[in-house]
Amino acid sequence: MIISSFFQMLPILLAIAGGFLYAHRFDVDATSLVNITTDVLLPALIFHSVSTSALSSQALGEILASSSLIFIILLALGWLWVKVAGENPRSVLPALVFMNSGFLGIPLMKLWGGGEAMNLIVIFDQIQSFFMFSIGILIITGGFSRKSFASLFRSPIIWAMILGFAFNLGGITLPPPIATSLFFIGEAASPLACVALGVSIRQTRFTFHKSIFPSLLFRFVGGSLVGYLVVSLMGLTGLTRTVTLVASALPSAMFTSILPLRYGEDNQYASMMVVISTLLGVVTIPLSFALAA
Repeated sequence: MIISSFFQMLPILLAIAGGFLYAHRFDVDATSLVNITTDVLLPALIFHSVSTSALSSQALGEILASSSLIFIILLALGWLWVKVAGENPRSVLPALVFMNSGFLGIPLMKLWGGGEAMNLIVIFDQIQSFFMFSIGILIITGGFSRKSFASLFRSPIIWAMILGFAFNLGGITLPPPIATSLFFIGEAASPLACVALGVSIRQTRFTFHKSIFPSLLFRFVGGSLVGYLVVSLMGLTGLTRTVTLVASALPSAMFTSILPLRYGEDNQYASMMVVISTLLGVVTIPLSFALAA
């Protein structure tokens, strides 16, 4: 199971490696790649997949609840950990709590389980994104900010999700040429997201922190244990269970290293967490699939 999961990850790993090697040879703007992915390609993918999704109301409710519970529990445990360890929550906490369920999770689930698994991880990720662009920004900036909530509702991804649900629940069908165009554009989201991640890894500056090892343990082991707690409490089975378990233990979210820069905060710790956890994901992700079986 571990070996087969690794081979399913191979296209993702090759795309990340391609971005890394290209950025090593040429001058590439990682921010532009991220913006194209988040503002154009992912919204098209999310709107098309959500608006045409045949997910049952039960599966939808389960993934919404599991994603929310995982965030709440990880936030509480993460806050306790940084206080006990004497770390700065503004620089450490987001990388502990938020997982890369978008840039890594979406292509991963699409390759592993097809459209249904991808739809589940898309919804899981949007719940995480909502918390990241609201509570996550409050943590990074150290308090309430109108700017943080304004940025949330300026996100094309959030609106793609809202409109996708509206079209789905309202039974509105897009004209075939538009639906085909959105599908075509959205298909580029997963590979470019992986390439952007590779470029970002290449351009990250490293500053070693001794607390990085317990932080990685929290992200992977803590995330996995919280995932098991949630699926057990909710009695989740089947595809929803697997998606929840694997997503909860994914590497740190890439945006935890990008958001601090937008708000004038230090991102060295978060960047190191993103890079090292992503590299370790080569081992931990296949292991997560094996444990979820």
